This record gives sequence, structure tokens and C-alpha cells, in this order.
Amino acid sequence: MRLLLEVSGEEEIPFIWFWPHGHAAALMLTHDVEGSIGAAHCKMLMDLDDSFSIPAAFQLIPEGPYEPITELVNEIRGRGHEVNLHDLDHDGRLYGTAARFTARAKKIRHYAKVYGTKGFRAGSMHRNQDWLPQLRVEYDMSVPNVAHMEPQDGGCCSVMPYFVGSVLELPLTTIQDYGLFNILKESSIELWKAQIQTILKQNGLISFIVHPDYIIGPREHKTYSELLDHLSQQISVHHLWAARPGDINEWWRQRRSMQLVRTSSGWTIQGEGSGRARVAYASMINGEVRYRCDKSRVEDGRCGELLV
Repeated sequence: MRLLLEVSGEEEIPFIWFWPHGHAAALMLTHDVEGSIGAAHCKMLMDLDDSFSIPAAFQLIPEGPYEPITELVNEIRGRGHEVNLHDLDHDGRLYGTAARFTARAKKIRHYAKVYGTKGFRAGSMHRNQDWLPQLRVEYDMSVPNVAHMEPQDGGCCSVMPYFVGSVLELPLTTIQDYGLFNILKESSIELWKAQIQTILKQNGLISFIVHPDYIIGPREHKTYSELLDHLSQQISVHHLWAARPGDINEWWRQRRSMQLVRTSSGWTIQGEGSGRARVAYASMINGEVRYRCDKSRVEDGRCGELLV
């Protein structure tokens, strides 16, 4: 945007704001269920999330140690949360060879159809985005923005969703609970709080992975409860959009298909979902790119002026 402003010579450049209804940023809470202990504690986790009115997505292993998962799928959806697939059997070998991936992708597609899921996350955040189309999912959640403590290094260096062909990537943008508890040996939410503020300044996607397998201890349970309380406050103060991955996927696809049209009365947005969209403007102020929303269509001042 900085380069576009410099090249165009325009004082302001209009665009469709990142999130619906002018929300400053988005919050996505996900739970990967790795073992039988985790599966047994999904109800506890849903009770905790529900107590703070934060929706979540549970990623289940179709050929995992707690199969069959049909009853768990129905229970999670019945509570208003989302279900996605988590690998095939979580053995860490999904992306080992092209032949193995092709064979397993066929099974993953089968389970996605059986359980009616549209999203996917590989075990241990393994990934090869060139192979993603074989899964035929609508969105993937296997790429971190940075990967200092992940089995596979690298990352997308972004706190925004982005398309890989027809697949929407929803990156992980905060440290996982396992890394916080078991690698850093932390029991406070200070690092999570700092990451939230950094992402908020970029108007990005604040996404978490918290495993029901890892928060059953009193220390971990207390820390996660503190995180939920903090997130609840941030939703209120900063007008975050707390959404399930499927909701973000639907919005991002609609946003991509919308058109920004100049009319006699100014800029307007056309296309499916445009009733939730807001016109925003980018400008350079003191050498920094700043965004502002069209205040005539912002509820409760949700957009405001934000520095990028």
C-alpha cells in the first residue's frame, strides 16, 4: 500500500476493509484434539469457551485413537462450535512423500465428505502448499506466521488470510499452548497478550491453537481461563470479530468477489455480502501508512484510524 500511494500520487486510496462491519481485527480460537484424553475433555473445553461466549473450532483426527468420531462431531456442532479434520492419523508422515500424500489425501477427502467438513490442519503444522489442492478443502490452517518452535521451520510472515489457488490459508499467528507450557515453561499469558497487541496493530487475524490434551492440569487450566478472560475484554475494548474458521472463510471469499465502485455520491461496495463490508482509505501521514473507515457505515466506531 505504501508503494501504491507513492506511485499513484493519490492522497488516499480506497479499499474494502479487511473485516466485516468495520471490526478492527479478527479472533480465531482453535482446538486440535490429539488423543483419547483430549477427546474426553472436549466438553470441558466447550463449557469454558461458552462461559466467555467465544466460538471455537475443534480439529479431529479421523483415524485417530478416539475413533469413531461421529458422536463427538455431533456434540461439538450441537454446541455451536465448528469441526474440521486434523490430519489423517497424526503420525507425522502425511507430507513424507508425494505418493504417500496422494494416497492419504484420497482418504482425507472421503472423511471430509462423511463429516461435512471444509477445513483442514495437518499434524504438527506440517505443510507443502504446492500439494494443498489434492485435499480439496476450502481452507487450511497448517501454516504459522513464524515457526521458531514448530517441527517444520519457516512461515508465511503474514498475519492475514491469503489464498493458495482456491484454498484459503488461515495462518497461526500466536504461540501454541504446548510451546508456551513445555518449551518456554511459562504459566502466564504475558507473551500471548503481547502477540495480540502486535497483531491488532496490523489489523490482522489473531489465531490460537489450544489443545484439550494439554490444559487439563490445574496450572494450564488456570492460564487458559485467564487467556479467555483477556480475550473477552479485548473483544469488547477493541471490537474484535470473534469468528470460527468457516465464518472467516466465507467472509474472505465474499470480500474477494466484491467490487469497489465510484458513484456520484462516493465509493460503494457491490456484491454478495456487501452489506457487511465497509469502505476504508489508506493514506500516508508522517511517513506512515494509516487506514481509516468510512465512518458513515461503522457501528460503534469499530474501525477508527489505525496505524499499520
